Amino acid sequence: MRIDPRPLPATLPFLGELPPLLTRLYAARGVQSEAELDKSLARLIPFQQLKGIDAAVDLLVTALEQRQRILIVGDFDADGATASTVGVLGLRLLGAAHVDYLVPNRFEYGYGLTPEIVEVAMTREPQLLITVDNGISSVEGVAAAKRHGLKVLITDHHLPGDELPQADALVNPNQPGCEFPSKALAGVGVIFYVLMALRARLRSLGWYENKPQPNIGELLDLVALGSVADVVPLDANNRILVHQGLERIRAGRARPGIKAILEVAKREASRITSTDLGFIVGPRLNAAGRLDDMSLGIECLLTQNAELAREMAAQLDGMNQDRKSIEQGMQREALAQLKDLPVESMPFGLCLFDPEWHQGVIGILASRMKERYFRPTIAFADAGDGLLKGSGRSVQGFHIRDALSVVAAQHPELISKYGGHAMAAGLTLPQENFPLFAEAFDAEVRRQLREEDLTGRLLSDGTLAVEEFHLELARALRHAGPWGQHFPEPLFHGVFQLVEQRVVGERHLKVVLKTECGSVKLDGIAFGIDRDIWPNPTIKWVELAYKLDLNEFRGNETVQLMIAHIEPR
Repeated sequence: MRIDPRPLPATLPFLGELPPLLTRLYAARGVQSEAELDKSLARLIPFQQLKGIDAAVDLLVTALEQRQRILIVGDFDADGATASTVGVLGLRLLGAAHVDYLVPNRFEYGYGLTPEIVEVAMTREPQLLITVDNGISSVEGVAAAKRHGLKVLITDHHLPGDELPQADALVNPNQPGCEFPSKALAGVGVIFYVLMALRARLRSLGWYENKPQPNIGELLDLVALGSVADVVPLDANNRILVHQGLERIRAGRARPGIKAILEVAKREASRITSTDLGFIVGPRLNAAGRLDDMSLGIECLLTQNAELAREMAAQLDGMNQDRKSIEQGMQREALAQLKDLPVESMPFGLCLFDPEWHQGVIGILASRMKERYFRPTIAFADAGDGLLKGSGRSVQGFHIRDALSVVAAQHPELISKYGGHAMAAGLTLPQENFPLFAEAFDAEVRRQLREEDLTGRLLSDGTLAVEEFHLELARALRHAGPWGQHFPEPLFHGVFQLVEQRVVGERHLKVVLKTECGSVKLDGIAFGIDRDIWPNPTIKWVELAYKLDLNEFRGNETVQLMIAHIEPR
């Protein structure tokens, strides 16, 4: 692992009366003006810039006026769950008479609006189908829905394929011809924008002349959760959505389901950060879709009953524990596949498969292997009927969905279907094609990346002076975000004296450090350390990459270093 300085612009922008350190941190993350730091809702990009938004609102106004039965078809991850919840709650708030949702069971139907899911949907007798966080690739599914006489509204954020579905309306910032400046909206962000546009239209039609206008801002806690959990880039627009949602949660105005998940995870809502949404709340919500049925997660988010929310949150927490156990077993098996492979013989693009692996956990496995070996990784599981399902995770500089497109073009019979983003993608292929696909994927990674691209690299925001290890700076950094994908939490590096070291919770290293000059003593913790190296009483000096954070214990706050990398010096 090497630590490189995070690049800075030649000239730092003026960002108001900020401390120099914060100005440098923001500038290194692409902030060019003080306006980009304004996280008020008034700064959101106007919904009018979304292609297809007027047609979408036309459909919805007609559905509300005619009291049509609306069915939302979601996805089985946290973005899909929050988007489904936002769709149901938002349309009810705005006056829809009949709104229900349907989430395909990933093990029976796979992803998206398929013809099979349309048949299931027809048992609910809908008149308008709305997809959230899926649908841009559902050409056959939309055609099936149209044959049944349904109106179809697609809301999605995934990259489109060569052919678009013939829906009645399609809202997706990534569709051809859409000039919406932010291509980074999550699925939940797209449906929230549709609701904003619908409320504006209803207001212009006089729906709220004799009654209060609904506050769809009540849904922003869900928008924040889905956006962070889906790891979409936190550009200026998404930072507004996430910041506003976090403010609702911290103020105690979150949905009962989010409150309950935080309670079961022993996290205090008033202190929550975007990192907590990604690593604490998101995985517990995702566990339902990974192991069973995401309906439990959606019901937890929908309910207004706090006691019921606690019961469902406890079930989600139990599922998450099961998921961790399954994941750890799969990691051991994956490592066993690679342990005898010399580093120089390792593929640039890793493809891993075991017939016993769990379909719902292969995405996490791919992520773990990518983090360990620093190369694009796809993990596969048996999907039945002679098919494999794969879930891939990528590294910076390699667009994995586009890479699959290249492989599919070069080998037309290899992949049955695929889709995704720059950093994550999914695919299905016949099991007998796995060896050929693994070769083709490796070849495409080798075409794009060099060997030096496959070494671990951390970007540091520099070293902190002794006088900067204080609570005020730690608090300022915590609230300067929200931090996340493409807007990473500040990471610093330095050399420290190692005063104390002990393992807690099996694989976490708790340390006491002194600054290089020995004048300040600090606590630190490193998660998931290598037990072959740590603890080691002979090691007296270490080089760290770390985040400056707060630790609260019995009402007292202290500075704590969250260690991202530790190595002996």
